[in-house]
Amino acid sequence: MGNPVTWFEVGGPDDQSLREFYGELFGWALQPVTESYTMIDTRGGSGVNGGIGLSGTGEPWVAFYVEVDDLQSVLDKAESLGAKTVVPVTEIPGMVTFAMFDDPDGLLIGLLKPPDEASDPGSTPGEGAAVDWFEVLGSDAGRTQSFYRELFGWRADESTATNYALIDTGGGRGASGGLGASNQGMTWATVYASVDNVEKYLAKAEELGGRRVYGPIDVDDHTQSGALRDRSGNVFGVYHHAPH
Repeated sequence: MGNPVTWFEVGGPDDQSLREFYGELFGWALQPVTESYTMIDTRGGSGVNGGIGLSGTGEPWVAFYVEVDDLQSVLDKAESLGAKTVVPVTEIPGMVTFAMFDDPDGLLIGLLKPPDEASDPGSTPGEGAAVDWFEVLGSDAGRTQSFYRELFGWRADESTATNYALIDTGGGRGASGGLGASNQGMTWATVYASVDNVEKYLAKAEELGGRRVYGPIDVDDHTQSGALRDRSGNVFGVYHHAPH
């Protein structure tokens, strides 16, 4: 069944500010479920949903979550490959079982136990921006690609670009993605929202108190991408893919 990426998460020391930022920027539907966590329905009709959390340490974070059947065994394997457990296997009864680790570059990644189908309705159709791409840029493309291929059994197509590989998670659902390294020496693990105009969303993010990291840049003759930092400093991507 593969190990698909099926959830994303952003957090910081002021989750109310992040709710305002992302709700206004992308048109997402936000539903608080506790005092410190808000569920996101992107209303994009595809891709994956997510959550906004309150940081207990003051540190911001952004992460995507990979579904695996045995969380502890994956944590153990990740540590054997140079990762470090950040959150041990944790069950929130009636909701979710999850864990988190830092990969060899210190980039935060989540693990999820696959949910019951009835508890995973997916993104509803609407006017929101779908989140359907994940990305890990490490300090060394080969090491990053090797780590995630070995850990999750993902297949990498390295023929598309230097220092970057498109990923097939083998899950047949969830977000697609890429693994590589940045030419500018930046590292991150994040997700991207599909938008109709990259410049418009980067400019809007700046108006809302965020900062532009890069973009728009032409990835190829039909795709543009960019990235922003939200009010907590998290990197979040945007891209536009025009039909051939």
